[in-house]
Amino acid sequence: MASDPIASGSGSMDVDSEAPPSTSHANGVIDLSQSRRPRASSVPLQPSNLKVGYIYSSEMMNHFSPHGHPEQPLRIQQIWATLVNEQLHKRMKWMPIREVVKGEALLVHSEDHWNKVIAIQYLTDQQRADSEEYYDQMSLYVMSATTRSALLSCGGVIEACLAVARDELKKTFAIVRPPGHHAEPDEHMGFCFFNNVAVAARVVQQRTALKRILILDCSVNIPWPEKGMGDAEYIYAFQKVILPIATEFAPELVIISAGFDAAAGDELGECLVSPAGYAHMTHMLAGLAGGRLVVALEGGYNLDSISQSALAVTKVLLGEAPDELPPLKANAEGTETVWLVAREQSKYWKSVDPKACEPQADVEPISFSIPEILKAHRQHYLYTNHDMMQIPMMTPELEERFSSQIMCTSDMFENKTLVVFVHEFGNLRLELDSSASCDVHLERSYLIDFSKQLVGWVKSEGYSLLDANLYPKPAVATNLRHKTMEEVGRDVLMYLWDNYIQLSSAQRVILIGHGPGCKPLVDLVSRRTTSVTKSVKAIIQVLGPQRMPSVPADVDDARTWYQKSSLVIVPQSHPVLGPSIKPKDIRRHGVMLPIDEPRQIKLIARALPAIKEFVHESLSSFPLANRTNRLP
Repeated sequence: MASDPIASGSGSMDVDSEAPPSTSHANGVIDLSQSRRPRASSVPLQPSNLKVGYIYSSEMMNHFSPHGHPEQPLRIQQIWATLVNEQLHKRMKWMPIREVVKGEALLVHSEDHWNKVIAIQYLTDQQRADSEEYYDQMSLYVMSATTRSALLSCGGVIEACLAVARDELKKTFAIVRPPGHHAEPDEHMGFCFFNNVAVAARVVQQRTALKRILILDCSVNIPWPEKGMGDAEYIYAFQKVILPIATEFAPELVIISAGFDAAAGDELGECLVSPAGYAHMTHMLAGLAGGRLVVALEGGYNLDSISQSALAVTKVLLGEAPDELPPLKANAEGTETVWLVAREQSKYWKSVDPKACEPQADVEPISFSIPEILKAHRQHYLYTNHDMMQIPMMTPELEERFSSQIMCTSDMFENKTLVVFVHEFGNLRLELDSSASCDVHLERSYLIDFSKQLVGWVKSEGYSLLDANLYPKPAVATNLRHKTMEEVGRDVLMYLWDNYIQLSSAQRVILIGHGPGCKPLVDLVSRRTTSVTKSVKAIIQVLGPQRMPSVPADVDDARTWYQKSSLVIVPQSHPVLGPSIKPKDIRRHGVMLPIDEPRQIKLIARALPAIKEFVHESLSSFPLANRTNRLP
């Protein structure tokens, strides 16, 4: 999600003498006052006092891919049908569409780019077939009607903007395609041929007195680090970054590049913005620039999502209040990203205050969280009582977040049997998932008691131990690209596998995961199938009540190996044991053992005898040649 407020200069450039039909022009300047076509008999007579207009033409549907494509004609047809079904078109003024002319396009694009788009209409069937791979690389498809549709799409946005800039209308909605916001000055790409909004902004600056134009484009300057962002994160970004910048900029015209890619249900955008969320964002922008607002359709490829989102936005344009939203709270990744953007934008905009959106973890740098204290206490115990050593991480960022959390016994590289224990001990949220309260003192006691039992068993059997706590310390972020905790945990485990476990002498490896530590283990099987299935003799997952067991990707017989080598331990009340679960779905996890204990830390302590027995049985099928775990 992003805002791209721009204030373009008003540099002069004469418009090319080419003009659309029925348009008079002199001295290279188009007189659009004479370009209005007579009303067709199919167009209803409308009152002259309407303040909101729309641009729409079914002719833009002639650009299509015979093989099917997300950017399909039905996108605008379904939006239009939804507005008609709700009778909103009767409250809006119909505006005739026209083609963009060369001089207008050249305000943004190069002449070579213009010529490329114009030439598309003249391609023969064979030429289109020969160039299909080229256009695929640009995320485009072309046909004979592509040029006309692209010209109309851009011209339609220009007309929508000029009508508002000249105070003929207060607000307009350009229901156009193909979209435009990915098109660059010298290149068409990403479903787009002309950058409709950029061209329209330049035309407005040249032909009217308006110069300060704010363009809000949902793809430029606030880069979400992961999918799944919804109303809370988008509105948080609006409140903390976009509106402060927009207010300080004081635009004379606002243009929304309305990409509905972020709508819930869109498979390309993979975000969760609701129609009400889009309506609220539009409502916030409608108070700028004296109410002069243009909405130009860009992306969005789920037909139901874009039609409902467009409906909600149109209602706001017509003066209706947006639907009520529930209480919202942005997630950690969203708030951190907005803070990072605010830090950067505050260099250029006085109204952006990064401190106002600083993540809570960084507000009190001299304090320590309870999870950090619990982790440190356990790590100190392992170091002082069992001589376990710290494993350094590969990058400063990972070292900062996981220092002293990856520990091993001193014989890890020489021992032929290695137990790898992956967990998030100290993460109190795990206990709160299964209990209404969490006693910190009891939690500390459980951590130490189980650690004693685990290390005692490993040592008594003569095994080595690698203990990986994947619950990271709070990050002090220094760049804009941040991974989820799950992705970071997976990367750490693969690093340990590639650089430590595989380089050790271990011929028999036992993988044990607890809570959130289970998923990275299963991901490791999927990503390192050959080496894992060769040396790992058992994989054990101890899951809390809220987590479903994972199975590896079905590559190189990984699932067959997994089923033979797996033990899954769950609370007796776990959903995976519910009546709706089929027996075959349970069997694919190998051995599944329910235990009557909902608390996660107590669950693994009670499961330890079963873990020992399963490991013993698994290793008995793979005896060591010299009958000892140590190197000769």
